[in-house]
Order: sequence, then C-alpha cells, then structure tokens
Amino acid sequence: MPAIRLTPAELRLQLDPAQLGFADTAELAQEELPWIGQERALTAARFGLGLDHPDYHLFVLGDIGTGRSTLLQQEMQAAAARRPAPPDLCYLHNFDAPERPRALRLPAGEGRQLRQSMVQLVKSLQADIPKRFAESDFKAAQDKLEHDYAEREAEAYQALSAFAAERHFALRREGGQLILTLIGSKGQGLTEAELAGLPQEERERYDQGERELRAEILRFLELTRPLERALDEGVTALRLQAVKPLLERELQAIRQGLKKQIKDTRKLGAWLEQVAIDLLEHLQLFESGEPDDEPERKEALAQVLARYRVNLVVDNAGAHGAPVIVENNPLFRSLFGSIEYQSENDVLVTDFSRIRAGSLLKAHGGFLMLHMRDLLADELVWEKLRRFLRNGRLQIEEPAVVYSAQASTSLEPEAVDVDVKLVLVGSDEHYYALQEGDPEFARHFRAKVDFADSFLASDATRRASGVFVSHVCARLGLPHFSAAAVARLIEDSHRQTEDQARQCAAFSRTEALVVESAAVAQARGARRVDAEDVAAALQAQRHRHDYLEQRLRETIADGERIIALSGERVGQLNGLTVIDLGDYRFGQPMKVTVRTVAGTEGLLNIEREVELSGPIHDKAVLILQSYLSALFGHIAPLALSASIVFEQEYSGVEGDSASCAELYALLSSLSGLPLRQGIAVTGAISPYGEVLPIGGVNEKIEGFFAVCRDAGLDGQQGVLIPARNRRHLMLSREVCAAVEQGCFHIHTAQHISEGAELLLGRPFGADPGQPCPVALPGPACNRTHPAGYPEGSILGLAEATLQAFRRACLRASNPKAWRRR
Repeated sequence: MPAIRLTPAELRLQLDPAQLGFADTAELAQEELPWIGQERALTAARFGLGLDHPDYHLFVLGDIGTGRSTLLQQEMQAAAARRPAPPDLCYLHNFDAPERPRALRLPAGEGRQLRQSMVQLVKSLQADIPKRFAESDFKAAQDKLEHDYAEREAEAYQALSAFAAERHFALRREGGQLILTLIGSKGQGLTEAELAGLPQEERERYDQGERELRAEILRFLELTRPLERALDEGVTALRLQAVKPLLERELQAIRQGLKKQIKDTRKLGAWLEQVAIDLLEHLQLFESGEPDDEPERKEALAQVLARYRVNLVVDNAGAHGAPVIVENNPLFRSLFGSIEYQSENDVLVTDFSRIRAGSLLKAHGGFLMLHMRDLLADELVWEKLRRFLRNGRLQIEEPAVVYSAQASTSLEPEAVDVDVKLVLVGSDEHYYALQEGDPEFARHFRAKVDFADSFLASDATRRASGVFVSHVCARLGLPHFSAAAVARLIEDSHRQTEDQARQCAAFSRTEALVVESAAVAQARGARRVDAEDVAAALQAQRHRHDYLEQRLRETIADGERIIALSGERVGQLNGLTVIDLGDYRFGQPMKVTVRTVAGTEGLLNIEREVELSGPIHDKAVLILQSYLSALFGHIAPLALSASIVFEQEYSGVEGDSASCAELYALLSSLSGLPLRQGIAVTGAISPYGEVLPIGGVNEKIEGFFAVCRDAGLDGQQGVLIPARNRRHLMLSREVCAAVEQGCFHIHTAQHISEGAELLLGRPFGADPGQPCPVALPGPACNRTHPAGYPEGSILGLAEATLQAFRRACLRASNPKAWRRR
C-alpha cells in the first residue's frame, strides 16, 4: 500500500460549540462539580474513606494537577459530615507521678466545660476559703485551741524556768530556740573568761547544773511537741470542717455538669478526688501569715492551684462531624505534637500544661491528608509515623530536648489511642517504591486511589469541563466563558494528552488557562471570554516560553544548522525530535546521515560509540539491524560497515522515534537512490518492519512546518508519520490551513515499505502479501526467502550493493581463492 496523505479534517479535533448544550458557563454555576473522568478513583476513595479498618488508609497516586488533593478533600469533607464529632482530649496533672501527665477524653465540648469549671473552682476557693477562715465561729474555735495550748505550754515553760533558776541559769526564747545564760553570785551573766576564773569545784557544779537543765529541756520538748501536734491537728480539723462541705459542693457541681457518659468517667472521678485530697492538704496556704512570709506563701499557693488546671489540647466544641485536616507542613512538632520548655536557672523545665497537640491528635475520629514527598524529607517523622501505624497509639515527645546542651526536666505524657484515616498523596514512583522497599508500612495503605492522567471524552465529560470552568470563574471572580471558549479549552485538553478521543486529566493547566484567558478578555473590556481570548492566551503562553525554539530556528535559517528542505540526497534525511524543557516542549528537525561501505563491522551507531546515545535509542538501532538482517538473510553473512550519525547533535540522543528515518537513510545509501529532503520522517520500527507510534507527534510536525514556513513553503514539503499516530493529531490551525491550501502535507505509513516508496520514488521490491521478509507478521513470514528482489526496486538495488560488498570482502580476505573463482 502507498503512504496515505491525510486530509485537513483528520489533523485535529474541532468541537462544535452548539453541541456543548449551553451558551456560556454562567448557566452551569448551580451544577455540582463532578470527578471528571476519575470514576475509578472516586469508587476507590469512597471505599477507603468508608471502611473502618486500621489497614485501609488511602494512598492517592497520580500526576500533579489531576486534582488528587482537591477532589480527595472534597470527598473527605462529605464523609466527615456523616460522622459524629470526636471527643475532646485533655491532659491533667498526675498527683502520683507528675512527670507522667494523664490523658482524658471527654465528649465534644465538655473538655472546654471542664476547663472552665476548674478555673471557676480555683477562683471560688481563693475567695471563699479565706472568708470561711475569717468567720467568727472559726476564729473562736481556733483561738480556744491556741489559748489552751498557750496555757499548757506556758505552765510547762514556767516550771522549766524555775528549774533553770535553781541551777543558776537564766532561760529565754529567741527565734524559736531556747537560750541558756549562766548567772553568777551577783545576779549577772558570766562570760567565758569569768567562768574560767572560778574555782574548779564551782565550775563542776555549774556544769552539772547545765547537764541537768538540758535533760529537763528535752523533757519539756517531749511534753510540748504533742501539744503542738494536737494544736495542728485541731486547727486542721477546724479547717477541714469549714472547707470540706464547700469543696464537695463545688466538685459535685462539676460532676453533674458533665452529664454525658464517657469512657474515662472513672479516670475523671479519681482525678477529682485527688484534687480534693491535695487541696485539703494545703489549706494552710489560704491563711495569711507574717508580712515577710507573704510572697513565699502566695507563690506556693499558686503552684498548688496550677495543678488543678485542665490542658485542653484538642477542643471539638461546636464541631459538626469529624475533622478534616490537610497538613502541608508535617514537621515533627506540628504532626505529632510537642512539649514546650522554658529555661529557669539554666535548666529546661516544663509541666503538663505545656503539652501541645499535633495534626494527628486533632484529626482523631476523622481524616488527615499528608504528602509523601514531605514525609520522606524528614527521617524522624517517617519513623515516628511507622511506629504509630504499627500500634495505633501516639506518644507525645520532644526529641529536640534530648540533644540540648542544657539540663532538662523529663515529661512523658500518657500515650493515647488515635483513630484516624490517613490519606497519603504521592506519585506512582512513590507508591511502587514503597511496596517494594517498605512492605510493613505499605500494608497499612491498602486503599489505592489511582488518578488517571487522561480519560475518554464524551458529551458528559465535555459538559463537566464546562461546569469546572464555571466553578473556577465563580471562585476567582472571573468573567464567564462562552461555549466557543470552552470548546477551545477542551481542544487544548485533547492537545495536552495527544489524543482526539481522550481529554487530559490535569485540570490545573486548564485552570491556569482560564485565568490567563479571562485576563485577555478583561484587558479588551469584554464581559465574557470568547474563543479568540483563549487563542490569544495560548499564543502569549507559547511566546513566554519559546525563546530556545526561536533561537534554534534562527540557526537553521542562518545556515549554522544544516537542514535541507528541498531536492534529493543519497543517505541523508531529516528526522524529527522533541526537546522537552519541563514547562514547554517543541519539535525540531535533525539531519540523519548514513554511509555504507564493504566491511565486517555491521551497523555502527556513532552516538553510541561516543556515549551520546541512550538505551532506548541503542535498542532501536539493534532492532533496525535485526530487520535489515531479515531483509537480506539469503545473502548472509552481510559484508557491510554502515555508520549512522545525527549531524550537529552534541547533547545526546534518546528514544526510538528516529529508527524509521535511520532505516530509510540506510536503504538510500545501499541502493544509491536519493531521498526527498522536503519530507521529514518520524516513527519507530519493529523487527517485522511495522511503523510503530511515537510521542510528541504534534510538536514534531509543527516544528518542521515552522522551519519550512520560515524558508518558504514550496508545496512539496511535509512529514511522514506512523499511521497509528493519526488519532494523536491535534495540530495548530496554521498547519491545518497550510495542508488545506496544499502547501504542506501529512503522510502516514503502516509499514516501512510504504514510506520507502514515498521517499525514494521506487517500488520497495516485494509484495507484502507474498512470502518475503517484509511481510506483516503471520505464517507467511516463516516461508523460504525469495532468491532475490526485483531488479530496479529499492531492495533489489540494495541487494546488488550488498552482493558487491560481499565479493569485495571475499577478494580482500583471500585473493588466491578469488582468482581461482
């Protein structure tokens, strides 16, 4: 079959705006935005979000811009609305082990109520307890106890003083201590020097009296200590009698305020009992003392009352449904919680009130979205998350304190169970690397949500695309789009996926194009965006990125890069390549040259020899060599040395899309037939001579067209592409117009023979229906090869050259045997 020339209608998909079913996107504002073309992902997302099982967290994979995060957040919000509000989480002082604060979960809203109740309790106690202690009956009872104690203590002290006087000692109290003074015969105190000057007998009498007095003082203390203890117990009993009813009434009000039954009811009750016990043990701090002691008393009272605070780390008061949290900065502290420290006297100190919750605790009962790339950036975060997934419990810690140069107080909050559905967003590479490298972690993410990069277009998806544009316009406050403008956006979506039957799922690009098109329309004062605004935005977008493309074209126009666009040449052909800059890609022609001589080296890929060739290109050259051997296997071994080179290429070659051009150049060199220089070629080749589809076909065609246009179109120029790429064509309107005017042509070929006849102007040399190496795959390919190809055909001329090469090699290797022949 000859190569087929495509008609203008086959070069791109052109949508009829009238078939979209709306005049402009304002009509679609009330329609709900669907998951466009992502039905598989939607089903998987709903399955994972609705399944309450610890090993069915969601792993969302797909290309950036396909709406992975946005659509999952939308579905997470819908699933969260159907769930009840999760409980609050509080941390309380542990009276038995202050370094291990206790965790308490309360129904949503009751954590705040408990915190406020405890604050009010402290205020009430600070106000009411001193008032109770100041009441007349309390004062009278306390004064009576103190009076009784004073009388009995004074009586004992008087007897002790008399005992001391009998032994010539004076006794006085000073600073809570008993001071002894030796009295001389004249009634004055004796100094050490005077005592030393007394006679020995008199000194011994004084020493004996001192010993007796000290023994009596011990008996005095033994008598008064029980009196002091009885006084303290009596005063304490009075205080308890005055305060205990007040305290019990306040605590009972707190218990009754928390009416809902909770899992941690016993834990809360036990803590409130410990609060009561601790408070009653420190009632003396509520009584004012000496003015000098007031600062210390107030500080001690504040420290005691601080134990009764409630650290509400997760507050779900007013929440409707479960939480949905998107953690875009998953640092250790922000994800798992933290413990704040402050420096006091060069020591880092903290307490239960400085515990802070992270996103994981806040998402309890709901959903938490994380990004895989962020987690992999911090090894500590990754390991902590692995441990959490293993047991479902979270222990708040502060790893930075371990590495601090300062001494610190330790704090180990009680670990809590966390019921959260994780939604991990990553790429395909992340997902499969995780499956292979960390299966223990991967087994917790059994709900795979795979976002497609493209989808089959239909009337429904095109209308949904209009709804998407309508929502973008409403969200960003942009003018709405006409149906023609939406059709132009959809056509660009087909162009991005290189398929007339499929749309690109990367709606982030569509949104950016909506914004830029609206800016163009607003600049001209329009109230609605039309198709020409979208076209202008696309052109402006291209102009912002095409500097390198323009520069390379200039090198061709200036003759620096040698590209022939007319005439015929042997062994030379224009191939097509795509240069991808990440945010922009474009096509450029590249000259392929082949030289063949008699020899034994076979096919020599010069790029491979100098390490400028990638593995895919090397594979393509080996397939080419295999096909060439099959064509001329009946004269094997081939006595051939052929060099293939991409002229003026210095940055490397990768891909198999040039293998057809390389084969045509090789056949031209062998047959001596010249190739048409005005037709550029792209396409891969199979071992059976089939022309396989390639990528970037639109950019390649447009790149060669631009070069031809700059040099002047002569009506003979065009490109040869694989027939299987026909559905991928979404060429620019300029190229389509040139084809319609007959200035440029697009040819397609299914088999290498079709393109060879177009380029070389001769029959290929065999009927593909006959038993021959160039036939399409099938039983006929296993038949015996013909003895030779038709004379004057491409393969016949190439065969004659190879026979001549073989004779030359035989003659060179064994001249005597050749002469005998």
